[in-house]
Amino acid sequence: MIKDEKLYLGIKIIMLFSKSTLLHLRISFSFFLMPVFLFAVFVAGINSLQQIILIFVSIHFFLYPASNGFNSYYDKDEKSIGGLKNPPPVSRELLIVSLIFDAIALLLGLMVSLQFSVMLLVYGLISKAYSHPGIRLKKYPVIGWLTVSFFQGFFVFLTVITGLHLGWQLPFNYNYVIPALLSTLLLMASYPMTQVYQHKEDKIRGDLTLSLKLGILGTFHFTALMFFLASTGYLYFFIVRYDFVTAVLFLMFLSPVLIYFLWWYLQVRRDTSAADFQSTMNLNLISSLCLNGFFLWKILGDI
Repeated sequence: MIKDEKLYLGIKIIMLFSKSTLLHLRISFSFFLMPVFLFAVFVAGINSLQQIILIFVSIHFFLYPASNGFNSYYDKDEKSIGGLKNPPPVSRELLIVSLIFDAIALLLGLMVSLQFSVMLLVYGLISKAYSHPGIRLKKYPVIGWLTVSFFQGFFVFLTVITGLHLGWQLPFNYNYVIPALLSTLLLMASYPMTQVYQHKEDKIRGDLTLSLKLGILGTFHFTALMFFLASTGYLYFFIVRYDFVTAVLFLMFLSPVLIYFLWWYLQVRRDTSAADFQSTMNLNLISSLCLNGFFLWKILGDI
């Protein structure tokens, strides 16, 4: 009964938010970032289901949406952004709610461990430095790319490991650092593609993103190279750490991503306007479905 009352209260509070604020939190966009979490769970193994749920909820339902909302508040985008084709105008409420979501993430993190909560705090601060006009790492092509790739990949991976093992000493060893680096390498490949349709607005705002610097076709070429390096790293890791079958299964799950990417690339070569919002979201969705599906398959197979 108490749990039902808390759930009901939580739903009522969320319903008080404006539609604009709820849209800009982009909670569903967290699905695209799930592969890092699932990879960490797969590598670490399942010790406590309750612990995994707390970690998942704190990161994907509160930490990431808080970052999205904070970023949207300062960007004030009028064109399509990740997970939102027609972003509505933002209000002060969005900034307040994003900070509240940050606080909830930290409180949930404390239920896991102090170390885990501290790492959530660090991530939240970096995400604010990325978009706040006073620092705005986003406007620096290489620094912005490295920041996002490192913290959404390597750092989040080890944050999950820290939560699962109730401490930050164990995660920083060879067994966890290598897959954490692979997570970052994959994000280094994919992140520029999320910017490929935003060149016009980024120019107006003065954000010199890596994709803008590379150009549309250059972004595709760069992503293809980085994706090849990342995939090779994953294959080597799976063969050495697990077995050849796992590596082959990984390739099979990734094949739809490669097929769509090549098809889209050919469209863009004929007409660069094909590098649009919908195609970018399609690539994100396909890659997320494939990676999440692979890691879930392996996690459930190990239970």
